Amino acid sequence: MSFNPLYLLAAVPVFGLLVIAHEFGHFITAKRSGIRVEEFAIGFPPRLFTFKRGETNYSINLLPIGGYVKMPGENGETTDEAGNYDPRTFGAKPAGIRAMVLLAGVTMNLLLAVVLFSTSAAIGNVEFQPVIQSVTKDSPAQHAGLLPGDRIVAVNGQPIKYFSDVTTVVGKAIQTELNTDAHATSVQVQMSILHAGAASAVTIPVQARISSDPNKPPLGIGADTNKVAAIIRPPLWQAPLLGVQDMGTAISVTAQGIGQVIRGQIPFNEAFQGPVGIVNTTGQFAAAVPASGWSPILFLVGYLSLSLAFFNILPVPGLDGGRLLFVVIEVLRRGKRISPEREALVHLAGMAILLMLVLLVTINDVSHLGR
Repeated sequence: MSFNPLYLLAAVPVFGLLVIAHEFGHFITAKRSGIRVEEFAIGFPPRLFTFKRGETNYSINLLPIGGYVKMPGENGETTDEAGNYDPRTFGAKPAGIRAMVLLAGVTMNLLLAVVLFSTSAAIGNVEFQPVIQSVTKDSPAQHAGLLPGDRIVAVNGQPIKYFSDVTTVVGKAIQTELNTDAHATSVQVQMSILHAGAASAVTIPVQARISSDPNKPPLGIGADTNKVAAIIRPPLWQAPLLGVQDMGTAISVTAQGIGQVIRGQIPFNEAFQGPVGIVNTTGQFAAAVPASGWSPILFLVGYLSLSLAFFNILPVPGLDGGRLLFVVIEVLRRGKRISPEREALVHLAGMAILLMLVLLVTINDVSHLGR
């Protein structure tokens, strides 16, 4: 089935949900702390639509790559435009209050991730029979002679019940290889294959790729989505526990991936996706909903929410973590603050660097779309 570009529109509610959850955390915590919120914005200017309620402007902007809550005194200022002390500025609040406001966005994204992981588990996963429907051109599977209609009986001696078991077994083989050779680019797996119409299975060695590039999967095969084997749905009371467990797994996988980038095992340009890459991935997951159900895309959105939380807590100027770092420095200096002018300059430089990185990642994402 060809990919319909309309599925890319699924990224609109996904981005909206993630941004609204994050910024609402800042917004409600600031309001409850007595800080004046001048604007609650989804997206970045230019502005498309705005209305005012009370003292706050609510805006929807053109560039859908984030959002912001605008508060006076975000760089440590404690005075208004006239130079008079303003107790309702962000900078006028104690360090503990400012830290709580800064952490609220990340906290909301973490909570949203748990809710989405739990909902995904409660809905259940559609499991397909281990039958190959498609083989990607020039993939390891094609080079090994695998064909559409082949049934996968076992991988590395481990029986395969569902198509997802193949990913699990091959993934373990890849991790084992990387533990031995950090710069390995492939690992051989033994696949027991029952060809269509054959009476017995044959063992075929396949050189599985080791790459974080989503366009270079280990095998290059797709499941036959017309052959549903089962829907795995746990008892409802277990869903929250499984959601928390999935959260821990996602954090562990993310940490491993970052470690592999630092050690040079995975190129930087293959490890991260920008807005274009995320839109494309979301569209692919949305396209799979009729066959695979809602569980995979809910899991994806949960993972994106977790990634957004992790990204924002990094101690990088311009991000929540960067602003939090200034609060920590202030506490360590026993209340002595860095000047607002200097803090503003640091955050401005940090945002410029971040935007440059986003541009580079976006260029990389676009180059992958054509492959």
